[in-house]
Amino acid sequence: MLLPAALLLGSLSAAHGATHPPVTAKTTTPPGDEFKVVSEQFADLRILRYRVPGFETLSAKQKTLLYYLYEAALSGRDIIYDQNYKHNLRVRRTLEALWPANQKKLTGATAADAQKLAVYAKRVWFSNGIHHHYSTRKFLPECSQAYFAGLVRAADPKTLPLEKGETVDKFLAFITPVMFDPNVAPKKVNQVAGQDLIQTSATNFYEGVTQAEAEAYYDKKIDKKDPKPISYGLNSKLVKNSAGQIEERVWSSQGMYGPSIGKIVYWLNKALTVTETPEQKDALTKLVAFYQTGDLKTWDAYNIAWVQDTKSLVDVVNGFIEVYADPLGYRASYESVVSFKDLEATKRIKAIGDQAQWFEDHSTILPQHKKKNVVGITAKVITVVVESGDAAPNTPIGINLPNATWIRAAHGSKSVNLGNIVEAYDVASATSGSLDEFARTAEEKARARQYGALAGKLHTDMHEVIGHASGQINPGVGTTKETLKSYASALEEGRADLVALYYLPDAKLQEIGVVNSPDVAKAEYDSYLRNGLITQLTRLQPGETVEEAHMRNRQMVSKWVLEHGKADKVVEMVQENGKTYVKINDYAKLRTLFGELLRELQRITSEGDYAAGKNLIETYGVQVDQALHKEVLERYRKLNIAPYQGFIQPKLVPVMSKSGAITDVKVEYPTNFAQQMLEYGQKYRTLPNYN
Repeated sequence: MLLPAALLLGSLSAAHGATHPPVTAKTTTPPGDEFKVVSEQFADLRILRYRVPGFETLSAKQKTLLYYLYEAALSGRDIIYDQNYKHNLRVRRTLEALWPANQKKLTGATAADAQKLAVYAKRVWFSNGIHHHYSTRKFLPECSQAYFAGLVRAADPKTLPLEKGETVDKFLAFITPVMFDPNVAPKKVNQVAGQDLIQTSATNFYEGVTQAEAEAYYDKKIDKKDPKPISYGLNSKLVKNSAGQIEERVWSSQGMYGPSIGKIVYWLNKALTVTETPEQKDALTKLVAFYQTGDLKTWDAYNIAWVQDTKSLVDVVNGFIEVYADPLGYRASYESVVSFKDLEATKRIKAIGDQAQWFEDHSTILPQHKKKNVVGITAKVITVVVESGDAAPNTPIGINLPNATWIRAAHGSKSVNLGNIVEAYDVASATSGSLDEFARTAEEKARARQYGALAGKLHTDMHEVIGHASGQINPGVGTTKETLKSYASALEEGRADLVALYYLPDAKLQEIGVVNSPDVAKAEYDSYLRNGLITQLTRLQPGETVEEAHMRNRQMVSKWVLEHGKADKVVEMVQENGKTYVKINDYAKLRTLFGELLRELQRITSEGDYAAGKNLIETYGVQVDQALHKEVLERYRKLNIAPYQGFIQPKLVPVMSKSGAITDVKVEYPTNFAQQMLEYGQKYRTLPNYN
């Protein structure tokens, strides 16, 4: 599971400086200039940059390994576009073909249309397709269709993504509604209860199949009593063949996405020549075998080997990982995160991981739902080198893998905090002004400024290290995607959040040296409820309900404690000077409420109680107070800040000897988002328009 970056005005620090010295590696930042984290802002997005501190101190062999993993990561970039929507690659390639001509029209009579099309192109790059990366709703070009058509007709047809025998006019007639019509593929992932979630979702994981048919297909295949179930459907597209039979098109080097996966395998094989440890080599060997065969038992074997590789400094996440983009929670999006361990920062998160059994034993969950032996939690802070697929340009701040419950229980997990990514977010948020607007009192603001950065990091650590690794499912119940279905992700994220929230005030954290004041927990309680009840509403358009899993989780938790603490006025929504604020009156009782909800969420998970899980999410996590929403949007608009952020990736450049061997690798820091996207589109073009 991953923890996405918090909303800019949510739990990120309002004032937190860099904790690493400047990187001395070669960059594309002009000599003598200060490294600028914030690059540009457009639509509801802000583009940032991050550094890779410590890279220059690595050995040549480690740098070479990172370079090969970097190339493997980016080689799968086309996959995420195709997974997100079947026409995304054609749209992206159209925009890339038109980009040079459009740039020349940014002055004069066509300037307004040209600027709007440029913004649309950057939004497509940011979201890996034509649907918003977070809301999953389709966004449209704001330029005129006539302007777009003129650019297409003026372009060299050889540069356009035409299908065999297709004329420019036919292509234009096809691509225009795909891009401009709001009724064509309006939502990538639909989670509205009572609707066919497959038929109403544009995600490219199913074709010719209804939700009922897909669920029936897996009901027949899955043995809920299997103690070691494979991740059914994780790496395939479910389709009806010409005979009307349902079958899976497996993603492998010999199957669907073969050209991309073949490139990934090529670079992984290169990486195998420079591995650091036998355990790392074993894990990467199994990953290659999985990609070559598509066998999900091999995927499990890889995950077990990956968890057991704890001594290597370099690490990589590469594969079909998270299932948020599948409305049914089976199929996973491609992603990769290439990193190396931050040894000093890891001390904090390791201290938490070392106490995993203590936290499990002292949890509020029912005794029968507790793990008797919490094993193999490897906790660390990592320095990210590059991210790709579903992890970029918008990136998580924490990761806990593998996702298979039985592997975590038997073999453990890796929980990581993306240290340099979190730092970049903190630096970017320092002057946003959001804290002053939405925090109620001077005391709350001062507490956030002093402890907010640490509080946010600890919440991420606890969420990933203890939260996702805690609890157990009752024998014979089945996995959460089978029992809790479309609500599984929101409930799981809520469960992990509640573990973190419950333990943040605990004296144990001061005892192990990761907290120095009870105000750290108060700062996070302030931030979490402020986000869950108010500020995350800035991510919605007027009239919308909450559908994204993490947003549902945060609102559900926040509204539940608000309601269940109402009699004692534990938390209140108050009006002051015409503005709505969250007021926490009793932090101790609030912690008790978090513990009670944690117990219920674990019971729902352990017993597979679909009805109770659905009721929690639908009652507390979905509906929006429209009057409050209007107020929040008006207050936020005045701040002129973007609610979503993502990154330009660092670039690794190998230094070659005369014989062609890599002798060193340098880090460069590009400054132009569009230029990087255009370069990626050319260099890592591995798939045809349709797959």
